[in-house]
Amino acid sequence: MSTYSFQEHFDEKLDKDQTIEPKDWMPENYRKTLIRQISQHAHSEIIGMLPEGNWISRAPTLRRKAVLLAKVQDEAGHGLYLYCAAETLGISRDEMYEQLHSGKAKYSSIFNYPTLTWADIGAIGWLVDGAAIMNQVPLCRTSYGPYARAMVRVCKEESFHQRQGFEIMLTLANGTDIQKKMAQDALNRWWWPSLMMFGPNDADSPHTEQSKKWRIKRLTNDELRQKFIDVTVEQAKVLGLSIPDNDLKWNEERQHFDFGKINWDEFWNVVNGNGPCNKQRLDMRKNAWEEGRWVRDAAMAYAEKNKVKTEKQAA
Repeated sequence: MSTYSFQEHFDEKLDKDQTIEPKDWMPENYRKTLIRQISQHAHSEIIGMLPEGNWISRAPTLRRKAVLLAKVQDEAGHGLYLYCAAETLGISRDEMYEQLHSGKAKYSSIFNYPTLTWADIGAIGWLVDGAAIMNQVPLCRTSYGPYARAMVRVCKEESFHQRQGFEIMLTLANGTDIQKKMAQDALNRWWWPSLMMFGPNDADSPHTEQSKKWRIKRLTNDELRQKFIDVTVEQAKVLGLSIPDNDLKWNEERQHFDFGKINWDEFWNVVNGNGPCNKQRLDMRKNAWEEGRWVRDAAMAYAEKNKVKTEKQAA
């Protein structure tokens, strides 16, 4: 079968909204785009454990500690699901780790901001995980099968994370004046970075148009950002908190909220490694990798010992 006919078969599967599987032929750029997106997603889940893990021992009650611990554990699992999905595209996990540790691979800019108070954990759950759900639910129908199937479980667990964050914010917003101010302060600091999570405006995004054609993405960055704003503004009203945007207003003609200008200079500054916590996050990840080397070596030695033992028994 010629390369052209392989391309025709690939295009036909996309047109029929069928999934592309690991053993199917795919264009090299499609494979590379998926590796970039899935590995970046996996790295974000792993790095995303750090700002919240910092609060496990300081959570205000035993229940809050247990719930936060479960959430951080979920994030680790999400990263592993996604690394597995990426490996089906022919890249090794060690190579993905090396790309992360060297700075070649990116992760979500949102995880380069500090968690200053307990309210930040609520804001992360409500806003950051809320934005993640908005972005990830369409990925349950992405064109690459292993990625789509991984996202089904990820989205179910992320919905728990979002509710956990909203509950924290609701408790604080209905608490003392100091607690409500703490919740408002967290919203003020996390609102704009959460909007940046969806990526640059469509006009400035180099990957969006092609990813939509390949059905990797179902919605554009701007479409997802608008959906998130429309939903979250109403949730803020329930909390009795104010969105920190003086230009925010309902547009009757568009049937959407208009919103202020995002500081894209800040976004690119963080993406390029100059955010408040970029160096700290990456250093912690690299230290964990190095300090865990003995565990990996022991596991490999044990596996090799069992392999030799099995071969001798078979002989």
